[in-house]
Amino acid sequence: MDVTLLALKLCLVPFFLGVISLAGRRWGPGIAGWLAGLPVIVGPILFLLALERGAAYARDAAVYTLGAVFPVIVFGIAYSWTSRRKRWPASLLAGYAAWLLAAFALLSLPLTLEFAATLALVTLLVAPWLFPKPHVIPRAIRLPAYELGMRMLMGALLTLLVTSLSSIAPPGLSGLLALIPVLSAILAAFTQRTGGADAVITLLAALARGLWSLAVFCLVLPIMLAKSTIPVAFISAVVAALLIQAALRKPAVRRESD
Repeated sequence: MDVTLLALKLCLVPFFLGVISLAGRRWGPGIAGWLAGLPVIVGPILFLLALERGAAYARDAAVYTLGAVFPVIVFGIAYSWTSRRKRWPASLLAGYAAWLLAAFALLSLPLTLEFAATLALVTLLVAPWLFPKPHVIPRAIRLPAYELGMRMLMGALLTLLVTSLSSIAPPGLSGLLALIPVLSAILAAFTQRTGGADAVITLLAALARGLWSLAVFCLVLPIMLAKSTIPVAFISAVVAALLIQAALRKPAVRRESD
């Protein structure tokens, strides 16, 4: 494995995970979830796949990543409802079980860009009505330094595992694995453990809202990969994602000092 690519895999995602975690500590889980909707994991993984396996492969993978918005939302909904009654291990198990069912259903479909875009659009429009409502807007959560380090280490290990599996998988499975709930699972488990059900529900509902930017990224990327170079395609997709994210309404913020 190329040393540069390995360094990117081990550094990019933990860096973004650290930034999002610190934002959650400062402004609360709603802001952390909203930021987590950015393609901070999907973008690096698809970029690495484009470098390793070519633009055509990355283009096909991005179509399935766009469709994979559906199982990620299913993960968040299942986790959120379970967190009302159970602790984080059971919530995580319920979330991943729901994700697996939705992912297998997705893999059974011959996805086109048009169908994937429609599925993502419908999912994102319906999602806000399917999450439980938090009883209160949670405060920002205290985040010890050791816990931040644990989050970043887990992010590095899981991303390395996902990209390693993706390197030997067909494009559809690689695209699905690119959006496996890594960042959301780590953030959800730690948030529920320290902040309770209301905090994790706020986090995951905000993440679902933030996924509009990821969906736009995965829509623009295959279109641009078909007509431009890899750097231009990724820059165009990132700009489109940031514009959508800027247009999204931020969730309510409540600081510890309130």
